[in-house]
This record gives sequence, structure tokens and C-alpha cells, in this order.
Amino acid sequence: MDENEFLAERFEAHRTHLRAVAYRMLGSLSEADDAVQEAWLRLHHSDPSEVENLGGWLTTVVARVALNMLRSRRTRREESLDDVHVPDPIVSSADGVDPEYEALLADSVGLALLVVLETLPPAERLAFVLHDMFAVPFDEIAPIVDRSPTAARQLASRARRRVQGAATPDTDLGRQREVVDAFLAASRSGDFDALLALLDPDVVLRADTGDSLAGVSKLVRGARAVAGRALTFGRFAEFARPALVNGAAGVVTAPGGQPFSVMGFTIAGGKIVEINLLADPERLSSLDLTILDD
Repeated sequence: MDENEFLAERFEAHRTHLRAVAYRMLGSLSEADDAVQEAWLRLHHSDPSEVENLGGWLTTVVARVALNMLRSRRTRREESLDDVHVPDPIVSSADGVDPEYEALLADSVGLALLVVLETLPPAERLAFVLHDMFAVPFDEIAPIVDRSPTAARQLASRARRRVQGAATPDTDLGRQREVVDAFLAASRSGDFDALLALLDPDVVLRADTGDSLAGVSKLVRGARAVAGRALTFGRFAEFARPALVNGAAGVVTAPGGQPFSVMGFTIAGGKIVEINLLADPERLSSLDLTILDD
């Protein structure tokens, strides 16, 4: 084995961890892969003999790359208050999470959590993800965000308060599936009262349609408004297939076998408190939806 092969083998041993870090940082599978690839390129053009802790070095590189991506994204994304961005969902068979994605979802990284992370300033997101999810010490986080360890700790603390303010999802997958199935049944039959009974009074629906459905409200709040939206799109409910979306009960809608949307549900106290819907054709085409082939 030559030196390049040995280096590549050492890098591959860390790839799964690096991808998990990048996905939590970016909420994008393609950008996460780009960040990991950039880490490989930087390692390839460095002197590995000077790296004492390869895993830590690579994690720092991926974090810096992801931080720059977040900052660039923040400056170029000029959205109105009603525009929303739903992070890339990880879609698996309803029977269980695919092994390829287990590490990405190891800390119950649901869509609802990723949506909250999307609202954080880049430095706060980095500090929270590295410390709270991957136990990276603040003295290692500090130089990445160009702050003192104390300031890095404060960044993570602010982020933690935002995250803890979100609803705590029910963990019983069977119960989740019952609620989602009842929601689909009520949507198909046009039963407005049944929908209301399933929705939390303060439920939020986020619909990321890209540019494909001009004029469609992208952020809907309140049970009556969300129930009305569910009835509007009820004709698509018959094409919904059960799936796991970031490890929780969800659905993939595919009229004629062509992906139309992925819906992730957050259920707390037996009620639907959040629905995150991705219906952007361009982004759907980049997702692994082989579940549709089953």
C-alpha cells in the first residue's frame, strides 16, 4: 500500500462522522458531501505527519468549511418573512432507517430540529452542533469561530435555549404512524373536523415548493388554516406512501410514481405540532427516494 492509499484509508475511517457533522451544520446532503470532499482535498495537500489527531483535524476542517458555507448562504438568501426553507429530509422505508443514514440520524436529528438550527446565526449553530452533538471542547471550538472559549460557550448556550424551546416529539413510532395515517385518511375523505382533532391548535405547516408553485402559502399557522390546506391538497393523499422521514413517521407523495412531495411530521402529546413539506422538484430529484421502487 503506497502513501496515498494509506492516507485515503485513514480518511475513509472518518467519513461517516464527518458527514454527520456537516449534515447537522448545513441541513443539506449535497453540501455536506461537498464539505467532506473539501476536507479530503485539504488533507491530500497537507503534510499528514504534522497532524497528531487526524479525526479532530478533519472535524475542524469540515466545521470551518461548513461555517463559510452558512455565512455565504446567509448573505445570498434574500427571503421574505413568509418564505421558508425545509432542510433536506432523509427518507427511508417505513420498516426502518437504512444503515447508510443511521449515523446521520444518531441523535434524533429530525426535520423539526434542523428547522430550528436553520434560524441560528452560523457561529451559534457551529458551537451547538460541535459541543452538544459531538462533545467537542470549547477550547477547540473557539478558534474556529474566532472567539474565546467563554464566548464560544455562550454561543452554544444561546443556541441551546432556542432548541429547548421547541416541542419534544413523541418517540413511539407506532403511535406516530397512527396519527399520520389518520391525517391522511381525513385528508382523503375531506373530514375537516377529524383533521382539527389531530392538529395541535398552534400547529405550523412549512411548505418549501421552490419556484414550482407560485402563490402557494409557504408558512401556515393554526389548526384551522392547516386543516384547510390539507383539504386543498387532499387529492394527492391517495398517492401518499408511508416512509420514515428523518427517523419519524412521514410520507412520500408520488402521483404516477413521480415524486411530488416529502412530508415530515412532528407529533407531541398525540397531536401534530409541525409539518415540514418539501415539494421543490429540483431538490426532490437530488434525494435518494429509492423507497418508491419497493
